[in-house]
Amino acid sequence: MNAIVTSMIANLHAKPEAVSEIVDELLYGMVVRIIEVVDKNWIRIQTAYRYEGYCQKDNFQVDDAKTDIWLQEANYFISQSFADVLQEPRIQSTKMMTLVKGSIICSMTIGELDPEWAAVQLVTGEIGYVRRQWLQEKIPENSLSEQQLRENVVQTALSYLATPYRWGGKSPLGIDCSGLCSMAYMLNGVYIYRDAKIVEGFPIKEIPLEHIQKGDLLYFPGHIALYIGDNFYVHSSLAGNEVNINSLDEQHQQYRKDLATSITDVGSLFK
Repeated sequence: MNAIVTSMIANLHAKPEAVSEIVDELLYGMVVRIIEVVDKNWIRIQTAYRYEGYCQKDNFQVDDAKTDIWLQEANYFISQSFADVLQEPRIQSTKMMTLVKGSIICSMTIGELDPEWAAVQLVTGEIGYVRRQWLQEKIPENSLSEQQLRENVVQTALSYLATPYRWGGKSPLGIDCSGLCSMAYMLNGVYIYRDAKIVEGFPIKEIPLEHIQKGDLLYFPGHIALYIGDNFYVHSSLAGNEVNINSLDEQHQQYRKDLATSITDVGSLFK
């Protein structure tokens, strides 16, 4: 069975227990495959990027037919940190729900509408309205040139600057190192592995450090960062408590020796 996330954020746990480790977050509108129904409250799921864990069932709409339609028609994602879905296209209207950056939504065409607003359909079928500038059309896989994809990935990662560090997080409410890098790629049409390592079967391949270009990935023991050019990299750092920028240049004030001297791998989508 397949299902669609209906909560703003659904926690993915290591075990079917609310107190167990949160290993990932699923954002509104994402589609998952149900591997196992554990009990009336918990299901074991696999994400589109092949990550597995346990979620509480009430975070989802479980329906294969509706999921198939959603996959075809949910053609936009939220590009703003947060976006309220309102009942009417005016700022004073009642809020239906709040979505975070990366949430997937279906954009609708409804008569004549103020160009400032866009009509959207929620998973439930309800129609709401969001600011048009906060919607971005999904980017199909392999639709961008190498140069454009590299630039997009960097700019997407930088859009999370100063986001607090959150273990397992991947939203503007809080994000971890691999959450940042995977979202930077996912929002540009590419699924990479969710953790801080290169895994066979995913598109990131190992390259020499001297070949690194913007958009490539730096791997450290238990950590990952995204290279943005000129010896700088952006990462969600537990030590820094947030998404920030550091340098590989030992002469620069943003140099971090602990990371610059412990690089284990460099990965690239383009090898």
